[in-house]
Amino acid sequence: MTGLKSITPEIPRGRGLEAAGNEVSIRRLQTFWAVAHTGSMTRAAKMLGMSQPGLSQQLAGFEAAIGGRLFDRRAGHLEMTDLGSAILSRAEQVLRSVQELEDVLPSTPGAGPRRSLRISGAGSVMRTLLPKAIQRLDIPLDQLDFDLHEGAPGEVLETLYARRANIGLVAAGSLPEAALSFRQIPLLSDPYVLAVPSRLNLSHCARVNGLSAADQALLNTTLQFVFGSQHSRRVQDWYDQVLPANRGLARLRNFETMIEMTRAGLGVCIVPALSFAEGGLRTEGLRLYHTGLEARRIVALFPSQYQSVAPYGAMIAALAAAGADMALPAIDAAPPFIACCQMPA
Repeated sequence: MTGLKSITPEIPRGRGLEAAGNEVSIRRLQTFWAVAHTGSMTRAAKMLGMSQPGLSQQLAGFEAAIGGRLFDRRAGHLEMTDLGSAILSRAEQVLRSVQELEDVLPSTPGAGPRRSLRISGAGSVMRTLLPKAIQRLDIPLDQLDFDLHEGAPGEVLETLYARRANIGLVAAGSLPEAALSFRQIPLLSDPYVLAVPSRLNLSHCARVNGLSAADQALLNTTLQFVFGSQHSRRVQDWYDQVLPANRGLARLRNFETMIEMTRAGLGVCIVPALSFAEGGLRTEGLRLYHTGLEARRIVALFPSQYQSVAPYGAMIAALAAAGADMALPAIDAAPPFIACCQMPA
């Protein structure tokens, strides 16, 4: 670790790694890395599961150990110093090596050769796809343990960057450019459906204004999931084109609540069909219709070296096989009033 001293000539010689009571620890490297990649003390603390004061203490300890500032605190943001930029790539190398070591160690000291699989993903994918993939593994389950996280795409990406997950399961279109540093394997195509209360039969509906006043009011009341900004815009464009009189009743952050509100007759919603696959939510009390929107592509996201390393390669292959065999729920054809519209790209 003493090699870190020579990264920049500007580190004061009277300080550094030899300073009494100061050390460069793995935890401090993780703290520095998380702040560098999130640009925020708050987000870094959340990523690492720490309190913000604890994170600040770790970062200050690291700066004391190396004898220089890693970030300049400016109004509203952190700006990495030249010293921080010089150390970052070295810190990443050390953390990567530590992760590779942890990956080959037993998950419990003194236990047999058990391996830990850390998987993070969107809730609908974790509930429906992951159990089937685990069943397909050709590795005895008593040789594995699983650490599973559900979260939004940004949170999944953060767990991968923080090395709290080996594999992420997300919709490809929801990922920022930063995700391109990870390998992506397609798992399945998941169409978006219009879910409506079962009493609202739209199969032969050519014109919305041909429905009763009560049914028109219900159809025009929308429940909207807060997707990434680009997809939210596409969904709103769809509503504006297909249902020009639409009125948003609620914005939601999980599919379960949105679907239950639809089932209760409070409105209609657009939702991924995978939410209703085996192991997912029930379709009773609902009708599902094709929307014509581009399906979301579910992918496995992981560091490229994992594909050829056990047990990660086996898990990735099992996920792909489970995705290929995934049975989606029965979906009715798009009603005539939807089919005649040019869907937003």
